[in-house]
Amino acid sequence: MTISANLLNDRKTYVTHLECGLEGDRYEADAVQTLSRAKRPLLVRYDLQALADELSREELAARPSGLWRYREFLPVRETCNIVSLGECETPLIRLSKLETGSGQLLTKDEGRLPTGSFKARGLCLAVSMAKELGISKVAMPTNGNAGAALAAYASRAGMQTFVFCPEDTPEVNVREIAAQGAKVWRVNGLINDCGRIVGEGKSTCDWFDFSTLKEPYRIEGKKTMGLELADQMGWQVPDVIFYPTGGGTGLIGMWKAFNELKQIGWLTGKLPRMVAVQSTGCAPMVKAYEAGERHAPLWEKAHTIASGIRVPVAVGDFLILDAVRQSNGFATAVEDSAISAALTEVADREGFLMCPEGAATYAAWKQELATGRVSPDETCVLFNCASGLKYPLSAAQATLDCTQPIDYSSLLN
Repeated sequence: MTISANLLNDRKTYVTHLECGLEGDRYEADAVQTLSRAKRPLLVRYDLQALADELSREELAARPSGLWRYREFLPVRETCNIVSLGECETPLIRLSKLETGSGQLLTKDEGRLPTGSFKARGLCLAVSMAKELGISKVAMPTNGNAGAALAAYASRAGMQTFVFCPEDTPEVNVREIAAQGAKVWRVNGLINDCGRIVGEGKSTCDWFDFSTLKEPYRIEGKKTMGLELADQMGWQVPDVIFYPTGGGTGLIGMWKAFNELKQIGWLTGKLPRMVAVQSTGCAPMVKAYEAGERHAPLWEKAHTIASGIRVPVAVGDFLILDAVRQSNGFATAVEDSAISAALTEVADREGFLMCPEGAATYAAWKQELATGRVSPDETCVLFNCASGLKYPLSAAQATLDCTQPIDYSSLLN
């Protein structure tokens, strides 16, 4: 995709500084940064008043759709450093057959993005900023889709890429990572073990650590989910957002987006209730939320069929929990059996094939309708974070012998 020249005229962005998400201390924006001195994620801050004075919703509406429509809300200063694979606007699809009241049930299908998942948003921005800051060698732990997105964008930018994934990572992801130019290894552990390898290898291999939230810019890319959702809904927001939560970058980014939009007056009234969805086999955020804690300890022996949310420990745990609590949302966990059933039900009744992580959000919506934490009259958005075609599907083994008479009536049973 060629990005419209009138959209990407070189201009000063509105970034002022970076800020520790926990302590609030300031850091220089135009320098390579990782975690804060407190070993916590850094957040990008903007001169929102200047942005509001110079950009209107009407001007935005005249632009082509897609991630770079929101240029002023993003940190890349020089347009020559943008690394793009054609980040489109992803559709909101109504699941009307599954609704039980007056509220709409919508899914935002992030599987339409490059590399087939929402990881393209975060890695598009992170790689663009790495290019701008002169980084040429990057490494990442991944459960699959993030590594695929990094491999694609880093190869497009001419960077060396090293990816480490748990040994049970879906085969399609491992092959995708390798095909798109990265060196990839399977590791006999979980994603936190892969992260340890990346961290320990920095001094010897001189790579930049692209682990979730260990650089400041994946949040900004994921933030575009919130900007785009509000834009699609006419600068309104749903009552509730169900988000599959592992490292939580997208939930943090969306909550940041909604608050920035509220600060410049583009959103008014209540913001969405943010619901962090996890599996009962790996639910550190749910455990911390229910215990009233701000940090979540390591979840031992993590397991779930939704590999994207199998994250036993998250460096941005407090940011996830802050967003959930500040929005009057909650954290919830669903059984793997409910995830499988949800995937089948949505595909069978609506013709929409979710990924397991996306199916977890539908399972959570049904579960919380039953508990009463969500009303059937509330409009809810489920995030389907990747194409269902990237995951193993149930076998379909029925056959016909075309050389023999066919009992057509039996085909109807």
